[in-house]
Amino acid sequence: MKRKGLLYFSIILIGCVFLIRLFYLQVLDNAYHNPIKNNSAVKVKYSYPERGYIYDRNGVLLVANQLSYDIMVIPREVKPLDTIEFCSLLKITKKDFIKKLNRAKHYSTRIPSTFLAQVSKNDYAYLQEKMYKFKGFYIQKRSLREYPINSAPNVLGYISEVNENIIKKKSYYQLGELIGTAGVEKTYENVLRGTKGVQFIQRNRFNKEVGSYKNGIYDTLPIPGKDINITIDTKLQQYGEALMKNKRGGIVAIEPATGEILALVSSPTYNPNLMVGRDRSKYFTKLYLDTINKPLLDRGLQALYPPGSPFKIMIALAGLQEGVITPASTVRCFGGYRYGNRKNAFMSCHCSTHGSPVNLDKAIYRSCNTYFATTYRKIIEKYPTSAEGMDAWNKDITSFGLGKFLNNDLSVGKRGLIPNGNYYNKWYPNVRWTATYNISNAIGQGEILTTPIQLANMTAAVANRGFYYTPHIIKKIQGTTIPEKFKKIHKTAIDKKYFEPVINGLFNVFEKKHGTAHSSRVNGIEICGKTGTSQNPHGQDHSIFIAFAPKDNPKIAIAVFVENGYWGSRWAGPIATLMIEKYLKGKTSRPYLENRMLTGSLQDEYDKQLIEEENEK
Repeated sequence: MKRKGLLYFSIILIGCVFLIRLFYLQVLDNAYHNPIKNNSAVKVKYSYPERGYIYDRNGVLLVANQLSYDIMVIPREVKPLDTIEFCSLLKITKKDFIKKLNRAKHYSTRIPSTFLAQVSKNDYAYLQEKMYKFKGFYIQKRSLREYPINSAPNVLGYISEVNENIIKKKSYYQLGELIGTAGVEKTYENVLRGTKGVQFIQRNRFNKEVGSYKNGIYDTLPIPGKDINITIDTKLQQYGEALMKNKRGGIVAIEPATGEILALVSSPTYNPNLMVGRDRSKYFTKLYLDTINKPLLDRGLQALYPPGSPFKIMIALAGLQEGVITPASTVRCFGGYRYGNRKNAFMSCHCSTHGSPVNLDKAIYRSCNTYFATTYRKIIEKYPTSAEGMDAWNKDITSFGLGKFLNNDLSVGKRGLIPNGNYYNKWYPNVRWTATYNISNAIGQGEILTTPIQLANMTAAVANRGFYYTPHIIKKIQGTTIPEKFKKIHKTAIDKKYFEPVINGLFNVFEKKHGTAHSSRVNGIEICGKTGTSQNPHGQDHSIFIAFAPKDNPKIAIAVFVENGYWGSRWAGPIATLMIEKYLKGKTSRPYLENRMLTGSLQDEYDKQLIEEENEK
C-alpha cells in the first residue's frame, strides 16, 4: 500500500511540474516571447510610439514631436552595393559607413538596428526612391523632440541614443533607439516613452517574406507615451532667464503650499533645440567643453555656494529652539565680534552704524554678525562637549533639508554640507576644539555649502512656519497621479511659535528705513527676505537673496544667486523682488529697476577673473 501511495504521489507531482511548466511557456513566457531568438526564418519590425508631450502648469506646450527618419540595417541581409553612391546619398564618408556597419554587426547580424539616425525630411523623399538598390537597408519612421519655446533646457533635458551599457542594463532598448538622458526626459522616461510595437514576419527558405509569424499572435501595437504637466510657470521661467542674461547663477522659486517648483533658472543657458537632430552630438560637445560658462551645469541644483547671511535665519531659529536666546535678547555690538586674542580673530559687521544693543529683530533686518556669532557660540557651548553641541545644532539645521539630497524628481543635485561634531573631531583629531574654531558657520560661511534649491526650500519651510513639501517638478501625469511622497509634510525641528519673531525681522528687512533691502520693497506686496554676500576666493563676492511673499498665506518662496555680484542688494535682491512681483501681479511697477536688471551685465567681471586665472597659471 505504501508503494502504491508513493507511486500515486510521484505521478501527481510530475503532472503538477508539467502543468506549471506548460502554464509558464503558454501564458507567462509568451508576454516576453521573441521568436527570432532561436528562429532565423523570422524577421522583426518595430513600430515606435509617439513620445508623450510636456506642458507647463498652465497648459503651455513645452515639448512636442516632429517626424524623423532613421536608416535601419540588418547586417546579414546586406548585399554588395555601390558604397560611393550610398555614402553620397547619406552624406557620410566611407570610413563612417564601415564603422557603422561593423557596429551593427557587433550588436547583431539578424536584429535590425539604426545605421544612421535622424535623416532630414528633405532627404527622405529622395532616399526612399533609391533604397531598393541597397539590400538589407530600409527607412524607419520615428519621432524626435521639438521645443516650441526656447526656455528651460536644464529642466526639460533631452533624449539621445542608447549606448551598449544601457542596452545591457535595460533589455527594452535596441541599438540606435532613444532614451531620456537629462532633466524631465530622464526622470519620467518610462512615462513619456510609451511602448514600441513589434511585428514578426515569417520568411521562406528563399528568404522571401510570406506573412505574419503564427498569424501575428506575438505582434503588438505601439502604445503612445503619456502626456505630463510640469510645475514650471513658463512666463516666470522666461522672465528669470531674461533677468539673468549676461550673469552667472541660479534662481529657484517654489510654491510653499505644495512644494511645486515655479521656476528653475540656470545661467548661462542654451537653446534646447540644439539637442535635436544629427548635429546634436556636435552641439553637445561644444557645450560640454565650455568649461568657463558651463552651460550644462544646472546651477540651481548643482552649484555649491556658502549661503552667507540668509543662513542667519537658521541660527536665529536654532537659538530660539535651544533656549539660548529669546526675541528680546540683546547683544552689544562694537562693529564686529572678537573671538580670540589674535589680531585676525575678529568678525566685522558690514554695517557698524546699527547702534547697540541689538535685539533679534534688529539683528535680522540690519544683519548683525555679532548677534549671530554670539548665538551660535551659545548653542554649541550649551552642551557638555562641543561635538554634542554641534550635533544638536546640526539636527535643527538639517531638518530644513539643508545638507541633504531632497529626494525630489530632478535628474541631478548636490548634497551640500552642514557639518556635525564628528566632522570637526576628524578635522581636529588632537585638539579640544570649541565653537570659536568654526565661528564662521554663524554667518553662513566656514564649511557650510548649499545649493539654491536647498535655500529656496528652507525659505518655503520658514514661510510655512515650520514645514515643507519635497520640492518637485511633476504636476500631472496623464491617466494617473503624482507620487505620494510629494504630498507628504516634512516638519522641521523648530517649534511653530519661534517662527513669527524671525518672520517679523525678515519683513522689516524691507520695511525698516535701515533694512538691508529697503530699496527693493514693492508697493502692495508684503515681502519677507534676507540679503546675503557670500565670500568668494575667485573675484568679487557672490550676491544672494532669499524671500517669500505675501507675509501671510505665502504664494512664492525664492532663492537667487548671482556669481561675483558683489553684495545681496546689488543684483540678487532686485531680481528676486521683480520675480515675486511678476508672479503675483503679472507685471512690474518698477520699470527703471527692471530695465537695469535686464540690460545689466557682469561679463566684464567674468572676463577680468578669467585673465587673473590665466596669469596665475
